[in-house]
Amino acid sequence: MPKVILQIRLTPGAKHTGWQGLWNGTHWKVTVHERAIDNKANQALIEFLAKEACVPKQNITITHGLTNRQKTVEITGIEKLEPPLNPSK
Repeated sequence: MPKVILQIRLTPGAKHTGWQGLWNGTHWKVTVHERAIDNKANQALIEFLAKEACVPKQNITITHGLTNRQKTVEITGIEKLEPPLNPSK
């Protein structure tokens, strides 16, 4: 099954959920409205990525960084996902 691995820099507690471009040239920066309490920010990230990639939430796994802002995310059932380089807010 095809898969994509993304390096994400997550910012919880933001006004809006969405892509914010590249962070440090290595990670895609994503903001989520939910705070990092009781795993809510991670769940919001999974829901956002599932919507963006048009895959079920079960196809998305945070493989590294569950308690860190820098995360490695694996999305199965998709061959390519390219976040916008200049996201609209």
